[in-house]
Amino acid sequence: MSQGFAHSMHWAKMRESGTLFGLQFLYRLHQAFGRRFFSFILLFVSAYFVLTRLEYRRASRDYLHTHFIFFPQHWSQPPGLTNTFRHFREFGEAILDKALAWSSEITEESFSIVNQQAIDDLLNDKRGQLIVGTHLGNLEYCRGFMRDNNDKIINILTYDRHSANFARAMEAVNPASRLNIYQVDEMDVSMILTLKSRIDEGEWLFIAGDRIPVEGHHRTVNVRFLGRTTALPVGPYQLANTLGCPVKLMFAYRQKKKITVDLIPFADKLHLERKARNSQIQQFAQAFATELEKQCEAVPYQWFNFYDFWALPEPS
Repeated sequence: MSQGFAHSMHWAKMRESGTLFGLQFLYRLHQAFGRRFFSFILLFVSAYFVLTRLEYRRASRDYLHTHFIFFPQHWSQPPGLTNTFRHFREFGEAILDKALAWSSEITEESFSIVNQQAIDDLLNDKRGQLIVGTHLGNLEYCRGFMRDNNDKIINILTYDRHSANFARAMEAVNPASRLNIYQVDEMDVSMILTLKSRIDEGEWLFIAGDRIPVEGHHRTVNVRFLGRTTALPVGPYQLANTLGCPVKLMFAYRQKKKITVDLIPFADKLHLERKARNSQIQQFAQAFATELEKQCEAVPYQWFNFYDFWALPEPS
């Protein structure tokens, strides 16, 4: 358990503030009054969250201090309450961007592509893809970008109802989006067959690689992230092994007026050997964590895991 958290709470049990109504309200507010007015109102909303949401504030402080220790060259002084306020404010801006990513308001010219060849190869690949994303930045940028650049059906795999509700809110913003949402607690045979059929049809499956399942200590593996030990899910790598499809890592975050998109080929076909399965999963998860560190260095305030990220799950 991370120091300073007396009673750590699993991320899925923390109350999500982004309800369907709230997300749609923020989007309509922006439509009616523009980004500048939205950002002004967000100052008061962010202050409210800083003052009233102790668990979120602690998580922000813990993460920012960890980033400060690991990347001291990016900080002039240790992070304090003003940095937490900025962290919350950038999260609010990101919520609006999530909605805009599914609308027509973010165009191809809004993006800065780190590896154009990787994007071109992906768009020209007729095979189904497993794309592992994170809660650093805005994965909706990636989904929206791919929607506008290719006529692919996108499948989103979530562990909890909050994420599923959020994805449905994005779908409501743009009903024309070709989006399927799967909320799963256990990866049973029926679900595996469904996902396999989607991959065989050349569709894409998005899954988060930075949040552990709601239950099951055995479904996580320990890695080093920002100089500390944490647990990551084994699901993306077990699923990749079962589906036998190419695996990509995808990151997207706003840098000033541009949206940086970085697509990283991870494995053309991820294979787990029976005798070395656990060690191989740990290696894949650590490779993901190491890449996440690199991306996190550039945009410290776009880390949107507001819970005790370094709390290790208790053995079941």
